[in-house]
Amino acid sequence: MAYHPVLEKQIKKLLPESLVEEKLIKVFLEAVSNSYGNFEKDKRLAEHAFAISEKEYQEVTRHLQYENDIKNQSIRKLKEAIISLDSNGSIGLDETGEDELINIIFYLEKQIERTKELETALIHAKEDAEKSAKIKSEFLSVMSHEIRTPLNSIIGNIHLLQQKHFNPAEAEILKILHISSTSLLYLVNDILDFSKIEQGKILFSEKDIDVRQQLNNIKLANRAAAQEKGNELEVIIDDNIPSFVKGDVVRLNQILNNLVSNAVKFTQNGKINIELKLKQATTELVYVEFIVLDTGVGIPADKHQLIFENFTQANSDITRQFGGSGLGLTITSRLLLLMGSEIHVESEINKGAKFFFTLAFKRSEKKEKEEILHVSTKRDLLGIEVLLVEDVEFNVFVAKSMLQNWNAKIDVAENGLIAIDKAKSKIYDIILMDLQMPVMDGYNSSMAIRLFNKEIPIIALTAASFNDIEDKIFEAGMVEYISKPFNPNDLFNTVYNHTIAKATN
Repeated sequence: MAYHPVLEKQIKKLLPESLVEEKLIKVFLEAVSNSYGNFEKDKRLAEHAFAISEKEYQEVTRHLQYENDIKNQSIRKLKEAIISLDSNGSIGLDETGEDELINIIFYLEKQIERTKELETALIHAKEDAEKSAKIKSEFLSVMSHEIRTPLNSIIGNIHLLQQKHFNPAEAEILKILHISSTSLLYLVNDILDFSKIEQGKILFSEKDIDVRQQLNNIKLANRAAAQEKGNELEVIIDDNIPSFVKGDVVRLNQILNNLVSNAVKFTQNGKINIELKLKQATTELVYVEFIVLDTGVGIPADKHQLIFENFTQANSDITRQFGGSGLGLTITSRLLLLMGSEIHVESEINKGAKFFFTLAFKRSEKKEKEEILHVSTKRDLLGIEVLLVEDVEFNVFVAKSMLQNWNAKIDVAENGLIAIDKAKSKIYDIILMDLQMPVMDGYNSSMAIRLFNKEIPIIALTAASFNDIEDKIFEAGMVEYISKPFNPNDLFNTVYNHTIAKATN
């Protein structure tokens, strides 16, 4: 039998050959040989295991070193980022060592606390700003009513006086009063509109617009001022533009009137063109380019953007020479931006100015021009019974005088509650209803009247913007709106169309 090599050597050297074959000795030698074999096997296994452990240890060590390097780089970059944000150099993160990361975490905790404090302060500031904006809005609403109330009296009385005959000197004074009071009204309207735009309170309606009629109205509204300055005013409309489109007619008129009145103001013995061109048409939308072109004083190239800024004119002499608040173009620009458009200007000194923009309108279902109620040229409301609901004595005087000049019969109610009683006891052809009154306002009064009379036309009278109250007046049962100060044409046309013209159709 072969034994382990080491054992074989020891047997040959130390054990006589006669004993090697002894049975007990052979058993012993086999056991010793097996022990040698097992020992070497265990040694090889141990060496293999050690080699593997050493390799794993080296891997773990390298991985830990890599992670430590990443940690150190991250800490360094985090410190650099934090220090770069600290303009005052007050952070103090120069320390290194085991506590370095703890110091950064502590600093960030303090910054989070500070951020939360700032967030709380910002929330309070936002709430204060909203409260302030609400107070401002309410103040402007009240001031709108309070300023327009005396203006209504002034402008209304001027309209009444203009129906009488005066000598040339008196007529000139009356003309100056009319121009001054109208300018003041425009200024008030500009300031109130600007405030609404700043507060984001402008809402746009969507109604059918007779494009050609609106342009002719703009022309008529500015014709007198143009003639006074020796200007020719012309409207040019592309035949391809549909008769009706859908949009906000009030804001469109405001934008065009601002541009046209500006052109008239800065042009002497020249020409102003209002042009409409069809830019593009789809199955749903009509894109119309509006152009207001004048031959006036012009605008320097470096002032083309300046004129659209708040309370700004092209130069300081313009306000003194031509008047104005410097808000008209600002309001026009902001309104167009809210409507998804932008105004452009091309102009040179003494070569006139061209303002232009493009608006997208929805197509209207109206294809043909509907019949328009024609107003009597005789200005006669004979036989018409009017209930005027108004609490301000000056406004009562102006409206009553105008209506009486047209032969209408007028009853006056000082508040909405009295108006209900009068409407129950007598049949009127039309009710002119002020909205802001003591005891009962025009909204509640109109709703109460509608409970027992659903047919009579109730017309709202107010100094507020139509867009601000449009939904409320219709919900209350009123059918139309007349703005204060009263324009005699608007007042007569509204009463006539809802009474005499309606009865004859």
